[in-house]
Amino acid sequence: MERRSTRQISVGDILVGGSSPVSVQTMTTGPTSEIDACVAEINTLADAGADIVRLAVPRRADTAALTEILPQVTVPIVADVHFHFERAIEAVEAGVQKIRLNPGNIDDCDQVQRVIDACRQSGIPIRIGVNEGSIVERRDKQQRREELAAVFANRTFGGLLALMIAKLEEYLELFDRCNFHDICLSAKSMNAMLAIEVYREVADRFDYPLHLGVTHAGPRDTGAIRSIAALGTLLAEGIGDTIRISYAGDSRDEVTDGIELLCSLGLRERSSAELIACPTCGRIQVDLVSLVEDVRAKLADDIDVPIKVAVMGCVVNGPGEAEGADVAVFAGDRRGIIYVQGERVASVPEGEILDRLLAECRSLQDRVRTGDTLLGDKAVSIIPPDPLPLRPTVEGTAASGDV
Repeated sequence: MERRSTRQISVGDILVGGSSPVSVQTMTTGPTSEIDACVAEINTLADAGADIVRLAVPRRADTAALTEILPQVTVPIVADVHFHFERAIEAVEAGVQKIRLNPGNIDDCDQVQRVIDACRQSGIPIRIGVNEGSIVERRDKQQRREELAAVFANRTFGGLLALMIAKLEEYLELFDRCNFHDICLSAKSMNAMLAIEVYREVADRFDYPLHLGVTHAGPRDTGAIRSIAALGTLLAEGIGDTIRISYAGDSRDEVTDGIELLCSLGLRERSSAELIACPTCGRIQVDLVSLVEDVRAKLADDIDVPIKVAVMGCVVNGPGEAEGADVAVFAGDRRGIIYVQGERVASVPEGEILDRLLAECRSLQDRVRTGDTLLGDKAVSIIPPDPLPLRPTVEGTAASGDV
């Protein structure tokens, strides 16, 4: 896909925008002031694959903790500032690699200019993050009523979309006057369709890199669908330079799901095993669900080469669906037929499938590491096993096993 052309910024050693890869962000869940716990969480998120980690700094104790946190972590840190511009300046002085400001919460021009000056002096960028939940004025009651009326006019996104764009434009006018363009933009909503529309509009109007996200998306089971519906659509259109999938839950899931989204769209090369599995149906003759979960856990622990592994519950569609897999198993009649790079290597009882499949994955990984074989250096063609035996139908006639 053709990526949208943007300016480029640097968040520590991570480039965002321009021709740089789409990066994955997340945010810590505990208080930043709890230094040891915060450091441990950041490093865990980095191990999960996060490129950038954001910290909330609502209190002076949080920015004070940054001077001890930053030397102990390896990923760039963004300070998330909402109501107090002083926290932004303190975070810059502590050495963070980026500041996030919310136009809906800090709109005093002098205060914003002081943050701009601090970031310019330290050479770090600012994300201007508009959020659906904070753009409607809450301090001026009359203004709030007027803005809310616009939001709900005709029961469309028109008023809210216009309000989000207006807030960005107002802020950007100040940044333009200060000749500061080391900027990233975001415009988040919990509504996937509104998020798509507002990011499209922002992409058309501005050439700054975009941080994609769906705000307060919910727990992972529903939030993943809501987030990926919006982010996947935008990324497939070439829009987006850094992403965060947001869950009410473990931030590591945000990272792993964000990486999987980018890999699925061809925007990132895999660095670990890829597992595919057939959908469950009445043809399955093994405990496929348990087998897939066991394989997934073992691959995560033991394999760090991007091997494509297929676990198929029958010999009917499995061979075709697993075409191109480096290691594959097709189950049938309580047995598993295992292939490695297109060659049949074993037929084992159901109870031995997991161990043998993982052994073949480890063996292939060793050969890849030593250079004895390459992944993807040849077409992997899997020949289907012999057809299933004919079985009687209710009328007593014969029917093939792949009906």
